[in-house]
Amino acid sequence: MQLPAKRQCSSPTASAQFRARLLAWYDVNARDLPWRQSRDPYRVWVSEIMLQQTRVAAVIAHYQEFLRRFPTVEKLAGARESSVLAAWSGLGYYRRARMLHAAAKVIVRQLGGKFPHTAEGWRDLPGIGRYTAAAIASIAFGERAAVVDGNVERVLQRFSGKRSEGEALWNAAGAFLDHERPGAFNQAMMELGATVCTPRAPACLTCPVVELCATRGEMAGGPKAARQKKQEIHYALDCRDGRVFLVQRPGDASLMPGMWELPEIAPPKNHAQPAFCLRHSITVTDYTVRVWRQSAHHPAGKWIARSSLMKQALTGLARKILRKE
Repeated sequence: MQLPAKRQCSSPTASAQFRARLLAWYDVNARDLPWRQSRDPYRVWVSEIMLQQTRVAAVIAHYQEFLRRFPTVEKLAGARESSVLAAWSGLGYYRRARMLHAAAKVIVRQLGGKFPHTAEGWRDLPGIGRYTAAAIASIAFGERAAVVDGNVERVLQRFSGKRSEGEALWNAAGAFLDHERPGAFNQAMMELGATVCTPRAPACLTCPVVELCATRGEMAGGPKAARQKKQEIHYALDCRDGRVFLVQRPGDASLMPGMWELPEIAPPKNHAQPAFCLRHSITVTDYTVRVWRQSAHHPAGKWIARSSLMKQALTGLARKILRKE
């Protein structure tokens, strides 16, 4: 099937057509996601933090469970950090959970439980950057604030045919923003990038703004994806009398401080086979994880009852191992 003829993509008329077509497409094709069921700022905020560097499919179940445990900002602010981390377990990037918890305390204790209505106000809270502040303010409160994430950046660059970055990209996003429906427009831009204007093999034939696009496909000379590193790690799985021996990461650790995991061990020197193996990926590293049933001893270790495991702040890998066990 042949793509329709291109039109001038930089005129004010083309920009207006872009907004109208994109919003009409979004109104019909937007995915039915739980955080889109209301404009409640608490729910919008939680979803935006969870979606940072995390796939939508991985967020949905965690989002629903997190809201079940912490249905209001007051409940979240009053919770122990370990409980918040336990509910976050499996999503990774645990600093997000700590900052979410810290911001909830500020909202409750300093702002009287009232959420900021502007992007500027949101940026005063812990863990809230420029993108997240604009997303929350536009979606929950209708502020005319444009967003730029990876999806929006890709759509704007392909549409214009230019590799803009930094402030120029934010200015371009602001110029395109629909002032009547800023929240819906921001979500539509992200939705287009996530489902149609994808990083590889974009579905141009189904794009609602293809006639206005300067690139129509992948842009040449883009940055190459980082090569995945391979690494093998070994863990001891010691289970006795309905308990599991786990180790707590140091509070000053650079990654996942205070989280619980199985004790890491050196690979056994004999030719025995591990109890089981699994794969686990963190950023640019693919791990082959080998789990051995053997005694474990560690000064930071503790026996934890199986019945309370899901209430503990486990690392995502520990949770994955214990589910497979």
